[in-house]
Amino acid sequence: MRNWTTRAETSADIRAIRDIVLAAFDTPLEADLVDALRADPSWIEGLSLVSTGEDGRPVGYALLTRCHIGDTPALCLAPCAVRPEEQNGGAGSAAVRAALAAARDMGEHYVVVLGHPTYYPRFGFTRACAHGIGLTIDVPDEALMALALDAEHPLPGGIVRYAAPFGI
Repeated sequence: MRNWTTRAETSADIRAIRDIVLAAFDTPLEADLVDALRADPSWIEGLSLVSTGEDGRPVGYALLTRCHIGDTPALCLAPCAVRPEEQNGGAGSAAVRAALAAARDMGEHYVVVLGHPTYYPRFGFTRACAHGIGLTIDVPDEALMALALDAEHPLPGGIVRYAAPFGI
């Protein structure tokens, strides 16, 4: 496991982030989503995080944008990506942990993710359906997960409303 440095994206990282996301996914949809979110009101400065190696080159990425659980403001974790040659080395986990810490530091309380049910529980995510959280589209119960960033604010129930670029 390597040591990764994490930081919020800068304008100089935009091309590298697009390259990371393009390399990590089979289609350009997720990279296009990041670009669309960057121009959307759901974008929150400081919640687009990269992980870098010793050379300072971004290799991992995690993005949190505004969504709602019912009428309650929350964050959506998506997409998360790592350059294929760096996968399984901790770069993605480092970016996700940094994004969650940044959100907590900003006073955010809730995060939802639609993703791999064996990956996200390591960060504290649990099945959203156990908290009365759902979507307007059909997804496997185990794929939609939620996290309360602090114990004083238990997860609210409701339907997740994503930012418009998600198309959900």
